[in-house]
Amino acid sequence: MPQTKDLSMLKDPHRQFLDYLESHQLKCTTQRLLVLDVMLNSDRHLTVEEAHIIAREFDDGIGLTTVYRTLKLLVEAGLVLSHRYKNDVIHYERADTSKHHDHIICQECGEVLEVVDDDIEKLQEKLAKRHGYALYSHRLYMYGVCPACLDREEE
Repeated sequence: MPQTKDLSMLKDPHRQFLDYLESHQLKCTTQRLLVLDVMLNSDRHLTVEEAHIIAREFDDGIGLTTVYRTLKLLVEAGLVLSHRYKNDVIHYERADTSKHHDHIICQECGEVLEVVDDDIEKLQEKLAKRHGYALYSHRLYMYGVCPACLDREEE
């Protein structure tokens, strides 16, 4: 599947964030860079609270509001994606377009599973082509109940 035509991800994420802050006349602080590093080093989706807990391991003075506002800036800068899944809780993930994946979300516990399936990718391309579209990007969210929650329901 062709990737998004956004070339911003070819730039170093730190440089991209610094450029964004400068262009919006915002200060580059160590705490903002820490939140960026938390997201860049995460291999899963994080809530604001989870990102805050991780950031506090490196700077116990960082506040939840700072993490929230920085995540918002990272979304605006194109470095992080935000998703609303369960109970209106926002989850954040790196906006790394080279690692495309879809999502299966548990309706019970909110677990997010990242999945890749070549057959689904081909089908999406086929559907777009059938309707005359050149597909550049997509997001697929599937909702269900995870195995752990299914096991709890059976007890």
